[in-house]
Amino acid sequence: MSRLDDLQRVLNGGIVAIIRAPSSEQLVGVARALFEGGIDVIEVTLTVPDAIGIISQVHRELGDRILLGAGSVLDTETARSAILAGAEFIVSPTVNPSVIQLCHRYDKAVMPGAFTPTEVLTAWEAGADIVKVFPADIGGPAHLKALHGPLPQIRLMPTGGVNLDTLGPFVSAGACAVGLGSALVEKQAALQGDFERIRSLAEAYVTAMARARAESAG
Repeated sequence: MSRLDDLQRVLNGGIVAIIRAPSSEQLVGVARALFEGGIDVIEVTLTVPDAIGIISQVHRELGDRILLGAGSVLDTETARSAILAGAEFIVSPTVNPSVIQLCHRYDKAVMPGAFTPTEVLTAWEAGADIVKVFPADIGGPAHLKALHGPLPQIRLMPTGGVNLDTLGPFVSAGACAVGLGSALVEKQAALQGDFERIRSLAEAYVTAMARARAESAG
């Protein structure tokens, strides 16, 4: 699939699940539970041990049933390693034009993190496919709305502070998608292998996203 096809897949679902697990076995189980719950865009953060190996394992196990990405990517070397391991999109906490350029060279979607209007515009002009507004819990939906007002052409994805209570307000404020971490994949559920809990939460967020988009459009 091309970068634009993958981008459309992210936009269609509107949810990027951010998962952390100490082993590939647990992470594959979490990914399967998310997929069964209706979420097929999953980001593995590179802050977990052997993240590149885990990405490779998940890619082998689940293939194109999910759109697998790598998060917390800070440099081009790490971005390339993640892509070669099977990552189809790259997410960063900051704006690094070199990372954006490398992702486009490999025809992969890239979502750098930004917070201020200047950072958001810098990321977009550098070629970001989506700009991750991070940390979104600081300014909340009001901050996202303030960014979206003068920059309506930029696709914004709040990450941090998004939950079942705030998802609707973020969508109304202009979010094209949301990044969901521990509010979706609870730490204890992942550690204990409570995949039914994760699947159930995925279903709840998919329903909440559909409702929020319908209300925003109406």
